[in-house]
Parts: sequence; structure tokens; C-alpha cells
Amino acid sequence: MAKIVVIGGTGLIGSKVVSKLNAHGHEAIAASPNTGVNTLTGEGPADALAGADVVVDVSNSPSFAPDDVMEFFTTSTKTLLRAEAAAGVKHHVALTIVGTNRPQSIPYFAAKVAQEKLIRDSGIDYSLVHATQFFEFLGSIADISTDGKTVRLPGGLVQPIAAEDVATAVARTAAGAPQGDIEIAGPEAFGMDEFVRRGLAFRNDPREVVRDDSAPYYGAQIEERTLVPVDGAQIFETRLEDWLPLNPPRK
Repeated sequence: MAKIVVIGGTGLIGSKVVSKLNAHGHEAIAASPNTGVNTLTGEGPADALAGADVVVDVSNSPSFAPDDVMEFFTTSTKTLLRAEAAAGVKHHVALTIVGTNRPQSIPYFAAKVAQEKLIRDSGIDYSLVHATQFFEFLGSIADISTDGKTVRLPGGLVQPIAAEDVATAVARTAAGAPQGDIEIAGPEAFGMDEFVRRGLAFRNDPREVVRDDSAPYYGAQIEERTLVPVDGAQIFETRLEDWLPLNPPRK
């Protein structure tokens, strides 16, 4: 059994990863600013990583502004990799996004590309788990795309996945040998507009969702297949119609 430190281990994905690893007999430790580990300031990683076999990074930037998100992922990753090298960590696992290896102009993706390069160049064996959009993002995607009572979204395809399934994939990866790059996705592909339309309709949200292929997604244009996995991705079983009744919108 391994000692596995989960950076971002108190968040949506991280808390689930910690629970799953501990349930299977590993020593999984949640590390985040709440537990005294801050990879931006450098406070805590050296102590937290002492004796660790594996580090899992599922942390996320508190701001999606282009400069902020780039600063977060480059600074925190450099800090973490230095601490891992000093501690003799054998496997670095990071959660990233499907689509970073394709042409796109999304600032958040550019920051994840920079993070991935740092990991690949570090000399530490790694696994990069590229996930599609989470079902849990449905509400926030709608909110940032709302003008009055209308939600404008492109019809580019998404193949969303449940956070629970993401955590399962990350935990399995952390417990195994380094795999390089892998992709994970849910079982169904929708247009971005259709994904949000179905979710809002189920929740009796009165906003109208309109397909507008010129509408931005987090500030950038997407092509039809920017956000969907390639052949060979690991496909999980949770469907949108199964997830929605169990996940009412947050108040």
C-alpha cells in the first residue's frame, strides 16, 4: 500500500479521491491551503510530501482570468515538482482536460498546457488524466452564458462526465503504475447547447437556451470536436439522465 498525497484534497474531486484511496487500504492525505499546504506560496509541501510514494494534483485556480490561471498552474506546479524531487516521489498524477493537445484559444487550456509541459519535463514518472467537462459544471456554464433570460451557447460537442467517475479514474491511476496521458469521458456526446438545455429543463429553469456557434465558451471559440475525447478514451457509465435527479442545483 502506498502513501499518496492529494493536492486539492479537500475539494470536489480531491475529497472523493482521498476517500476512495483510503477505502482501498492506501494512506491518502488531503493537502490544501485548509490543511496548511499552499503550493502558490510554498508553505507546507516539503513537510506534506515527506515519505510520499505518489502525489496527485487535482487543485484548481480560484480565478479563471487568463493571467491568474496561468500564474496559478505554473507557480504551483513548479513548487510541487521541486518538493517531489526532494522527497523522492515516484509518480506524479495530475488531473487535466480533454482538448489541450488540439488547437484552441481558451486561456484556461493554455494554462493547463503549460502545467502539462512542466510535468513532462520534470523527470518524474507521471500520469496525466485528461477529463471532459463535469456534469457538475452545468450550472456555471449556463450562468456565464446568460444574457437576460437567454443562454447562448455553441453547438460544439461535449461528452460530460460525473465528478464521481473522475475521482474513480484518478484514484485508480494513483494506485497503479505511471501511464503517461490518458483520456476519460462520459458515455454520451451532446452539443454544448443541448447539454445545458437538458439540464435546465429538468431543473425547471425558465431560461431559454439558444444555439449560437459564435458564442464563446469561457472567452474563446470552440470547434465541433475541441472538447471530445479521441479513440481509446476510458468511457464511464453515468448518464446525464441518471445524474440529474441525484444532483439538484445548489441554493
